[in-house]
Amino acid sequence: MRPLTDEETKSFFDKLSKYIGENIKLLLERPDGSYCFRLHRDRIFYVREDLMKKAGNISRKNLLSMGTCFGKMTKTGKFHLQITALDFMAPYAKHKIWLKPSAEQQFVYGHHVMKSGLGRITENTSQYEGVVVYSMNDLPLVWMHLLLKENLFFPKCLLFFIKKKFLVDHISGLTIHACLQGFGVAAKSTQDCRHADPMTLVAFHQADIGEYIRNEEALL
Repeated sequence: MRPLTDEETKSFFDKLSKYIGENIKLLLERPDGSYCFRLHRDRIFYVREDLMKKAGNISRKNLLSMGTCFGKMTKTGKFHLQITALDFMAPYAKHKIWLKPSAEQQFVYGHHVMKSGLGRITENTSQYEGVVVYSMNDLPLVWMHLLLKENLFFPKCLLFFIKKKFLVDHISGLTIHACLQGFGVAAKSTQDCRHADPMTLVAFHQADIGEYIRNEEALL
């Protein structure tokens, strides 16, 4: 575990600023304490400073994770932003898109967004701007009323996703709401989207919450 080099910081901040702009500083200067970014095993972690100091007492080979992983540095020095950063990016996002219900499932399976599936887009979004993706009108993407009993079958992979995404250890009669779907890059500006054909690509997929199931091992 170590601080980021100047080159790593530039690569990381360049990617993150596409989504939240200068709000990066708000991630570091928070009312609940000071936070920092640290590199460990090619992954960049967002962690509270007091927790980071405690993690420093653990040997590198035994330290698996700390705080929240924002993404991974590649061998070529580029930064790859992961879905695990979404909850911290969303409150500070400069640009957003909202998907129609018909397009939600396609997006969380890794597909790009077509004009036919676009519900709304933030005004003055430019082409190739980073966008955070929501369900239409902030309605729940995932709505489940789970009544788990001993004789009720429930897929283990979905149970793992629910526990990991919503930070619950026991599920019984739990109603879950999740309007955040992921993030991407605008393929068209707001103005261009208004006049685009239904089959025109309007946003490139970058990450989605379905990766908690599809790509579990790569997220840690």
